[in-house]
Amino acid sequence: MLNLVLFGPPGAGKGTQSQKLIARYNLVHLSTGDLLRAQITQGTELGLRAKKLMDEGLLVPDEVVIGMIDSALNDNKQAAGFIFDGFPRTVPQAESLDQLLAKHDTKVSCMVALEVAEEELVKRLLERGKTSGRPDDQNEEKIRKRVTVYNTETAQVAGYYAQQEKFHALNGIGAIEDIFGQICTILDEQLPATSESSRQATDEVKA
Repeated sequence: MLNLVLFGPPGAGKGTQSQKLIARYNLVHLSTGDLLRAQITQGTELGLRAKKLMDEGLLVPDEVVIGMIDSALNDNKQAAGFIFDGFPRTVPQAESLDQLLAKHDTKVSCMVALEVAEEELVKRLLERGKTSGRPDDQNEEKIRKRVTVYNTETAQVAGYYAQQEKFHALNGIGAIEDIFGQICTILDEQLPATSESSRQATDEVKA
């Protein structure tokens, strides 16, 4: 099973790359943001609690997120693998994810971090806010707070995966296809030879 932790600050392009990776590797996309927003849309108690925190640029409690991921894993037992987008954000979360995946007889294959300068992130998110409707995409102060939270807490996760020799940093500024190609090179190294040969054959058929 190919399990990718796709990492980077808000606005780094994780969502864009995730969709392309899903199509290439037939992975299931697990975005904690999407899972939480689904709860918000449904108007659940969790959704209302999450909305207040997200609007303030704060993180949702770990146990809530882990529970949602566990449910998603159970709902996709036949998946070829998963993209974890937006999680883990702290070392304790990374440890909890390792423990959860072990219960499902799998593990994180690698972590790819898209690195983008703060000013570029602010620019991207303000532009996204014009169409996303998300309050935290429309206020520069909240955007910078989210980036600060990422830099002071989330970036520590890179060290956790580096110790496991699973960490890969990529420049998140550039052509989408160029960045995608670099991610694919990293992921192809994680695939068994038989799986890689099968994927290449599928690509040739599509071509």
